[in-house]
Amino acid sequence: MSSTAPALNAATERRYEETLERRRRKSDRRDLLGAVVLSASFTVAAIALAVLATPARDLNPLLALAFAAAYALAVRIEFTTGAHFAVPTQLVFVPMLLLLPTPLVPLLVAAAYVGSDLAAVVRDRLAVGRAVIAPADTWFAIWPALVLVLGDAQLPSWDLWAWYAGALAAQLVGDAACTALRARLALGLRPREIASDMLLAYRVDALLFPVGLLAAVGAASQPWAVLLVLPIVALFASFAREREARIDGALELSQAYRGTALLLGDVIEADDAYTGQHTQDVVELTVAVADRLGVDAETRRAAEFGALLHDVGKVAIPNEIINKPGPLDDAEWEIMRTHTIEGQRMLDRVGGFMREVGLIVRGSHERFDGGGYPDGLAGEAIPFEARVIAACDAYNAMTTTRPYRAASDPATAAAELVRCAGTQFDPKVVEALLAEVGPLAGTDAFPLAA
Repeated sequence: MSSTAPALNAATERRYEETLERRRRKSDRRDLLGAVVLSASFTVAAIALAVLATPARDLNPLLALAFAAAYALAVRIEFTTGAHFAVPTQLVFVPMLLLLPTPLVPLLVAAAYVGSDLAAVVRDRLAVGRAVIAPADTWFAIWPALVLVLGDAQLPSWDLWAWYAGALAAQLVGDAACTALRARLALGLRPREIASDMLLAYRVDALLFPVGLLAAVGAASQPWAVLLVLPIVALFASFAREREARIDGALELSQAYRGTALLLGDVIEADDAYTGQHTQDVVELTVAVADRLGVDAETRRAAEFGALLHDVGKVAIPNEIINKPGPLDDAEWEIMRTHTIEGQRMLDRVGGFMREVGLIVRGSHERFDGGGYPDGLAGEAIPFEARVIAACDAYNAMTTTRPYRAASDPATAAAELVRCAGTQFDPKVVEALLAEVGPLAGTDAFPLAA
C-alpha cells in the first residue's frame, strides 16, 4: 500500500478532528443526556430480549467469554470515515449471533464495548464517562438478534439465508438511526451531512457479513473453530494503523498549508499595514458571502485561503508603488498588475493544495465581462472563489480610506456593486454580498439592474 497521505476534503477533515476531540473530552450535558437515555433504553431492551426469548442452544460460558474478548479487540480496530467509523466486528458478531444463545448476544456485545472502552480509559485515550455510556453504541445488536429470534433462525444453516439477510438489513437501518441521532445531539450534524461517512462504514459491514456467516456455518459443529478468523482481524488491525498514520499525515499537511497561509498573511501585513488589514477584512467578508451562497466545505476553505493570500504577490511590488499617495500612471499599473502572477508563482512553490489557491489568486482581478487581468477570463471561466473575492475586495477597497482618496460610505459602495454587476462582477455574487452588507448600507437589499 502507498504511504502517501490520503486526500481529505474539508468537511471530512473537520468532522474527523471534531470526532477525535469529542471522544477525548468529557461529555457535554446534551451529549451525555442523549447517551444515558440510549444506554438505559438499550439495557432494558437487551434484558427483555434475554429473559423473554427462547434460545436455540445452551450457553457455553467459556465460548461466550472468548467471543466477548475477540469482539472487544475487534471493536478497537477503527477505520475513521469522518463523523463515523468502520470496524471489522462483523467477523465476530455474525458468528456470535449463530453460535451462542442469540437472545444473550446484545448483552455480550455491550459488555465487550464497556470492557474495550475501559481499556482505552486506562491508556488515556478516552474520557472515563464514555466507557460508562458505551451501551449507547450497541443498539445495532438488538435488531438482528430480534429478527433471528422471530424467524426461528438462531442456528447456522444456508436454508435460513433470507432471515440472515433480513438481520443484516435490520442491523444497518437500526444503527443508521442511532448514529444519526447521536451525531445530531453531539455534533449538531444533520443526517445528510454524515450520509457518505455512514455509507462507507456500512459498506464494510455488508461486505464482511458473508465472511462472518461462512465462518459460523463452517463452525456449526465445532464452535471454537470460528476463532480461526482472528488472524484476519489482526490483519485489519495492521491496515487500520497504517490508515490512521496516513490520515494523521494528511491532517498535518493541511495544518502546514494553513500555517503557511497565515505566515504569508503576516508577511503581507508587515510589508504594508493597510494591505494586511484589508486582507483580513476581505477574508471575513468572503467567508460570509460563500456561506450565503451555500457552498460546500471544500469551496469555502479554498475561498478563505484565496482571500487571505489574494494580495500576497504585492510583496514583490516596490513600496513606492504600493504606497504612492495618488493614482498610478500607466507604467506603474503595468507593474501592479503583475502581483496576481507573482502571487500564483509563490504559491506554486509551496505546492499541493496551495497550487489550487494560486489559481484563485491569479484570477482575483479578472472581470466577469472578460476585461480583467492577467488572462482576460470571463464568466464561469473565472474560478468561483476568485469571483467572490473580486467583489468582496472591491467593496472593502471602496469603503476604506487610501492615501489618495477618502472612503466611500457603504450605501455608495453597494450602489457601485449594483452598477457593475454583470460587467465587472458576477451578479449572483453581488446579490449575496449585498444581502450581507445591506444592513451596514442602511437597507436590507439592493435590487440588481435588469
